[in-house]
Amino acid sequence: MSAKPRISRRVAAIAESATLAVDAKAKALKAAGRPVIGFGAGEPDFPTPDYIVAAAIDAASKPANHRYTPTSGLPELREAIVKKTLRDSNYAITVDQVLVTNGGKQAVNQAFATILDPGDEVILPSPYWTTYPECIALAGGTVVDIFADESQDFLVTVEQLESVRTPKTKALLFCSPSNPTGSVYSPAQAKAIGEWALAHGIWVITDEIYEHLLYDGATAPSLPVLLPELADQTIIINGVAKTYAMTGWRVGWMIGPKDVIKAATNLQSHSTANVANVSQRAAVAALNGDLAAVREMGVAFDRRRKLIVKMLNEIPGVICPTPTGAFYVYPSVKGVLGKEIRGKRPQTSAELATLILEEVEVAAVPGEAFGPSGYLRFSYATSDEDIVEGITRVAKLLGEAK
Repeated sequence: MSAKPRISRRVAAIAESATLAVDAKAKALKAAGRPVIGFGAGEPDFPTPDYIVAAAIDAASKPANHRYTPTSGLPELREAIVKKTLRDSNYAITVDQVLVTNGGKQAVNQAFATILDPGDEVILPSPYWTTYPECIALAGGTVVDIFADESQDFLVTVEQLESVRTPKTKALLFCSPSNPTGSVYSPAQAKAIGEWALAHGIWVITDEIYEHLLYDGATAPSLPVLLPELADQTIIINGVAKTYAMTGWRVGWMIGPKDVIKAATNLQSHSTANVANVSQRAAVAALNGDLAAVREMGVAFDRRRKLIVKMLNEIPGVICPTPTGAFYVYPSVKGVLGKEIRGKRPQTSAELATLILEEVEVAAVPGEAFGPSGYLRFSYATSDEDIVEGITRVAKLLGEAK
């Protein structure tokens, strides 16, 4: 056997998705008969709305949908994305600014691959979704992360961005509402960041996947709407997964300047080619339908948000800010770390998450997956009953800390 490494350095350097790993472990324990309650996955627990499923069933019966489509996506879906973007964001685009991808994750990956050269720096506000840094690294970029803690509502400032800008800075990743914190930049904050990026010729890759999951009057205007001049250096990431409970259907998209979308389409033509036709037809139905089902899910998420925040804040040593977007809470557990709990002294949030899973069979994702230690991410895209039972178990365990 050759002495050369079996796995390429590029791929060997990729870390497993921490959120998917936690979810997989929870599901494996459940399958083994353990009463595990999982707060790990960012996945709505609702079924995909009936009218969307019906459209997919109808599509599956038609031979035309058994064939390839253009790499960029079904014309009907790209047109639906154009209309939806105008309806929901008041942002007018054309079909040649749209590329349909296999979920938002592929869109993120391709966005970085399309604009980055080796050595280009990408500013990544932390806490961040665990996949972002891996996509940047795979594209040859260098991650420059900056951390905003709970005292800033996990929102970075222009001053922080400027403090790490260098001649090599090529792009900024912007996510609002945020995964993992649920924090939402105000229009004024977002515009200020956009103006900074525009002034310095920095690309903005903005992830809008949680655009419809907003609470307490929060708004998250699209950056090119707040600052039209920024459109030529902005790539928008979106998809149907979170809004329509369609995580398994794998339909996302990129919106950006025509030359970038053309280049990304060329890249996709040599990787995955087109998204599955049946999924695309389902997405057409989703985007062309009204938002009644989305609003109904939003009411449930809002109720669960208030419930989990209240319960977590009642636990000594835990401080849970109230998020105004997405379906995550990101409590600080720094007040618990280092204390003895059932004979152990967890020093990091990773150690604490392991202890919680082993002792009371509740799965949460540790802060190390998203940036610094000291936090846990709980997804409240689960039932009210599971929230009550799961957080009650965690409260009982952490209540033993001494």
